[in-house]
Amino acid sequence: MAGFLGYGAAPMATKVTMPQLGESVVEGTIGKWLVSVGQSVAKDEPIVEILTDKADSELPAPVAGVVTQLLAAEDDIIAVGDPICEIDENAQAGATPPAASADAPAVMHTGDAGSPPLTSPSVRKLAREKDVDLAGIQGSGDSGRIMRDDVMAAIGAPTAPERMATPPPPPPAPRPAQPPARVTGPSGAFRLPPYVPKEGDELVPFTRRRRIIADHMVYSKQTAPDVVTFAECDLHRTAVLRDQHKGHFKKEGVNLTYLAFAIAATARALREFPEINSRVLDDAFVKLAEVNVGIAVDTDEGLVVPVIRNTDDLTIRGVARAVADVAERARSGNLTPNDLAGKTFAISNPGRRGNLVGGAIISQPNVAILRLGTIKKRVVVIEHEGEDVMAIHPVMHMALTYDHRVVDGVHANGFLYRIAEILEYGDFEL
Repeated sequence: MAGFLGYGAAPMATKVTMPQLGESVVEGTIGKWLVSVGQSVAKDEPIVEILTDKADSELPAPVAGVVTQLLAAEDDIIAVGDPICEIDENAQAGATPPAASADAPAVMHTGDAGSPPLTSPSVRKLAREKDVDLAGIQGSGDSGRIMRDDVMAAIGAPTAPERMATPPPPPPAPRPAQPPARVTGPSGAFRLPPYVPKEGDELVPFTRRRRIIADHMVYSKQTAPDVVTFAECDLHRTAVLRDQHKGHFKKEGVNLTYLAFAIAATARALREFPEINSRVLDDAFVKLAEVNVGIAVDTDEGLVVPVIRNTDDLTIRGVARAVADVAERARSGNLTPNDLAGKTFAISNPGRRGNLVGGAIISQPNVAILRLGTIKKRVVVIEHEGEDVMAIHPVMHMALTYDHRVVDGVHANGFLYRIAEILEYGDFEL
């Protein structure tokens, strides 16, 4: 757990601090306390859920002892390094917590001492949002672990009588019309018309993750002078290779997808075009040593981009396994902050219901992102025995969005051409 926990030792107690859960995380939110004051905890036992802009995680106890103070309340936003609780290694369970001193916050929250249900932070968060009592759910996972589907099933179950006695809260009053927003540009001022609520409109507040995504996208568009370039790729030889081996891979529990081939080709091209695998600093840019490809995964809470580390060192089998692993954990809410940190390049895949092609917004601090289009069988012209003939092949379009501050068109075009070349020749190590 080195590097994951932050804590400072006192003569009798250990202060547990907000850890840095990911390279760009500067603060975390207290989601739910899993212990209470006076409760004994074992070393590495989960004590609190921490919510960040990357993922939700359980923080383990750095030492065994008794919880003597909780220094933050649920939903508090705490900076990395600030104390959140105190564990006394020598105290007895049920001991009276010490009085707050001038330099230590008072106890802000006490919960009951019962053991929390076995489940993940994301499932607990879902249960809170849906007002579901986890104590009344029989988990369907291993060792009775409560899964996301268990909570969703409980939402549709009959409501307990005591809850039915509580009338539902009245609907929120319509918001007053918003004043016009004034945006000043080089040619003067532009005013947005005010929003006037109308019957049937649905107000959808931004979730924490949606707000973070929105802020990230606006920042990227304002920071990077982006350019989009396109390529068409004939996947015939890759498709033949895939058809030859997908049955064998399936017996091993590996789904051999076109995405795995695209990721492998991209990782190899990133080694050959290091300018694309870089990040911008104030007055320089860094060609990064590691090739860590992030793949965009759509979840119920919004888009996340888990990372496949050292992608260029993996075979097709390794890439396919990694894709299946991170995608499953992303959709089940079991990603850790480190799963989402350290990407050097990102790929967006449209899935089965995709479209021809589209330009994606660069995921900062990367300098480029590849958007794959849907794969369609098309009539193409190929050379056969010295003659041009028509054939039906699977074809995919790709779009590379790149930051023109450090990536020139010649490098971007060469990089995209190289990806298409690898895919068109089916040049892969399985």
